[in-house]
Amino acid sequence: MKQLTKLAGLAALLGIAVSPAAAQEKIKIGVLVTTSGPAAALGQQVRDGFALAIKDLGGKMAGRDVEIVNADDELKPDGAVVKVRGLLERDKVDFVVGPIFSNILQAIHRPVTDSKTFLISPNAGPSSYAGKECNPFFYVTSYQNDQVHEILGKVAQDRGYKRVYLLVPNYQAGRDSVAGFKLDYKGEIVEESYTPLNTLDFQPELSKIASLKPDALFTFMPGGMGVNLVKQYKQAGATVPVLSAFTVDESTLPAQQDAAVGMFGGANWAPNLDNVRSKKFVTAYEAAYNGVPGTYAMQAYDAALLIDSAVKAVKGDLSNKDAVAAALKKADFTSLRGNFKFNTNGYPIQDFYLTKVAKRPDGKFQTEIVEKVFSNYGDRYAKDCAAK
Repeated sequence: MKQLTKLAGLAALLGIAVSPAAAQEKIKIGVLVTTSGPAAALGQQVRDGFALAIKDLGGKMAGRDVEIVNADDELKPDGAVVKVRGLLERDKVDFVVGPIFSNILQAIHRPVTDSKTFLISPNAGPSSYAGKECNPFFYVTSYQNDQVHEILGKVAQDRGYKRVYLLVPNYQAGRDSVAGFKLDYKGEIVEESYTPLNTLDFQPELSKIASLKPDALFTFMPGGMGVNLVKQYKQAGATVPVLSAFTVDESTLPAQQDAAVGMFGGANWAPNLDNVRSKKFVTAYEAAYNGVPGTYAMQAYDAALLIDSAVKAVKGDLSNKDAVAAALKKADFTSLRGNFKFNTNGYPIQDFYLTKVAKRPDGKFQTEIVEKVFSNYGDRYAKDCAAK
């Protein structure tokens, strides 16, 4: 820093203009995700995907070095606020990337955006910020929460499932998942079970499913909840088809393994997506972290590419917030998933797929695309957002 000050002073004496970017320190990016407890694998995928992207960018954006400051929100809203204030006030980050869970996003959204710091969510996309409460300092590289669940509702409707049991955790994303499922599904909901967040014993719900005999089970149980549900489901000998979101994915499959094979999911990407950039990413991720990347890692990688595109657009000068916001909204990068652009609310317009869990020849497990369900699909709340 002293050296930069000396250079700036020398330039002033010589009458040479120095760009603000040249006189600044590193670009600091705070990554706030859950990396402890039952959901730790989800947050680790985000950290790893983001770090891989920064490595692929050479550790720089528009010639400026990038420093990542990691923080664990511990899936505690109050604690997350303390952590994010530390990133903003102590570390003085230029961007905050995170979190995984919508209840954490709802806790940190205002502290971050009120400070006029850009918040990039690589996963959580609650309806609460997609409509009238949209914000020019908030962008999502994943989806609006309802959309992934809409896939399963449409599939259930198209496959003629007349009676469906719904099983979700009782928080914002769980409620969003039910709302999304119901958009296209017009059959009978035999039961809506809302369990406390981080529930790990599903015997009461499995007993109900056995007695009600639905045509299908729709569930959204991320992280350790999904691991336990799938294992207990198989142990109970249940045969009801499972349509899920974030219950069987690359963050949970290492623990679920054969118990999850054949279960369906909804996603905006899968490791077998047939495009060159995606294949390169999967190969690099597996080599670096000895695991199969899921959507969490992919969306985090894209979050880094999004930030890089904006930093390049403003030539490394982050002082003009309006210019940075305009550059973020333009999303001038090539997403690993292919089609990607922002809607007026800062949530993506993209393709969505039905996926199925498979065991690879090398013994690893992954989700694989079965069919495309929606093309260039935007969320239904964007119409209520005044353009950013």
